[in-house]
Amino acid sequence: QVTYFTSLSRQQEFEGNTESVIPLFSITYFLTITFSVVSCLRLSCIRNNVWLACCGVVSAGLAVLSSFGLVLFCGVPFVVTVANAPFLILGVGVDDMFIMIASWEKSSRKKEKSGVKSLLAETYTEAALSVTITTLTDVLAFFIGTWTAFPSVRSFCLYTGTAFVFCYIYTMTFFGAIIVLNYKREQGNRHWLTCMPVGVDNDQAEKSCLYSACCIGSCSRQSFQLETKQPESEHPMSIFFKKYYGPFFTNKWIKLLVVLLYGAYLAGSIYGCTQIREGIDLRNLASDDSYVIPYYDDEEKYFSAYGPRVMVVITERVDYWNETVRLGLDNCIQNLEDISYVDKNLSESWLRVYTKLENSGLINIYNKTLFINNLITLFQIVPSFEWDINRTRDEIEASRFFIQTVNVTSAIDEKNLLNQLRETAKQCSIPLMVYHPAFIYYDQYLVIVQNTIQNVVVAAAAMLVVSLLLIPNPLCCLWVTFAIASVIVGVAGFMTFWNVSLDSISMINLVICIGFSVDFSAHISYAFVTSGESSANKRAIEALSLLGYPVLQGAVSTILGVVVLAAAKAYIFRTFFKIMFLVILFGALHSLVFIPVFLTFF
Repeated sequence: QVTYFTSLSRQQEFEGNTESVIPLFSITYFLTITFSVVSCLRLSCIRNNVWLACCGVVSAGLAVLSSFGLVLFCGVPFVVTVANAPFLILGVGVDDMFIMIASWEKSSRKKEKSGVKSLLAETYTEAALSVTITTLTDVLAFFIGTWTAFPSVRSFCLYTGTAFVFCYIYTMTFFGAIIVLNYKREQGNRHWLTCMPVGVDNDQAEKSCLYSACCIGSCSRQSFQLETKQPESEHPMSIFFKKYYGPFFTNKWIKLLVVLLYGAYLAGSIYGCTQIREGIDLRNLASDDSYVIPYYDDEEKYFSAYGPRVMVVITERVDYWNETVRLGLDNCIQNLEDISYVDKNLSESWLRVYTKLENSGLINIYNKTLFINNLITLFQIVPSFEWDINRTRDEIEASRFFIQTVNVTSAIDEKNLLNQLRETAKQCSIPLMVYHPAFIYYDQYLVIVQNTIQNVVVAAAAMLVVSLLLIPNPLCCLWVTFAIASVIVGVAGFMTFWNVSLDSISMINLVICIGFSVDFSAHISYAFVTSGESSANKRAIEALSLLGYPVLQGAVSTILGVVVLAAAKAYIFRTFFKIMFLVILFGALHSLVFIPVFLTFF
């Protein structure tokens, strides 16, 4: 049995991940469109908002196209992680669409007789604020993410941030226009699919009850005129939130239970945060069916005692033929070999072999010409050394040695090894560089924790400022901040239980997490604060009946957007799904359960 690996394998397999996700994208579109259509279905051939739902998804698709086109045109590299972006934008764009539709239906219930202009104005007054807050917070979260030390994270944040801006523009312009066209179709009593006028003629009376049920939504043979004249009825889900869900959670025993639940959630999260693992397992960079993975498995099984074979490069021209320079170099190599992670007996140095040849009297290397001309003798004895010297006709431009590391088992060992090697190389009088292809990934460990904390703190502060500007109520802002902190702790804690370690991939997601947790909690707490009801319990019920359903729809649509990634072959995409799932689950839990209950206490 042969397992194999090349120095390029890691990178090529990593980049191959993107292709594996493209087929999943079509499934996502199908799922999202289906969900949107189903949630916009009405039992009437005029009131059916199927086209509205489809256009909402199309508008999110357009946003992906425009933003990727623009960012690629500006020359930002397309990294593997960016392949996650369309899934996310689809979910969020559809979310905005639901909020728009909900407030359009609400305003058309309020003012049946008024014209299109005042109706749309009313819709924008309500929905635009909500959508603007959520877009602003998300975009801010992403643009703050671009300050990180990781170029891949920077790319991802630029792509996604730009896409969110476009998504906002399209929802406000394109989708608004679609709503009006749809309204005009309804006013003209036209069928939802064919747009043909649905009128009353004499054949109608003879048609069966079934026909009437399909086209009119009722068995009665009254004219269609009645249907458009009645105001739109409330959505059954809103009624459910108002009559059953709200009163259930404002019961004092249930409230106590919720507080206990929250305590358990917090305790679990904090325990998880203390157990968090940092660093990336290199086999996770390839997809599951890659030839790299059996190689890593075998390497771990049979050769786990050995770490990476590190290259030590002398990066400038040095006078190798000078005895003192040679001694200095040997001294440097010995210092590197004295590190606890390095095995002295497994080093490989062309210079040592060359010096031994001289000591045995075979050759002379005391001046430049002799040193360079006699290298041929060395290459005859050990041909592979030819690869270790980069020489022109009469100069040695650079050369390299190898040292073998051992007992590098954990991320902490990798971190220490990297630091010690670099420190020792820096102290040498001759310019040295230590390198191994895996060092790129080890470098993550050095900065990941501080980078994550810095990004999360800055983003949370920015969110606070945004919510203070847009939600003119300091108490409400406190609740939003509390929700952000709570959701982040939860996601960071529970991702440990789900075998996700802290690396540049999960770091991106933690930043996204902030934007999303604002989305959810801001709506509910704003509705609570601005509610006109007398008692706190009634206010909570009103806030839930108004926004419970759109929040739920938004959560489901975003999860539908990323759920296909759970089936992806690559770890990157699966991680993305896991964290997004946690973010949305906890975000929705906070806005539908914890925050309404806590608001009634204060």
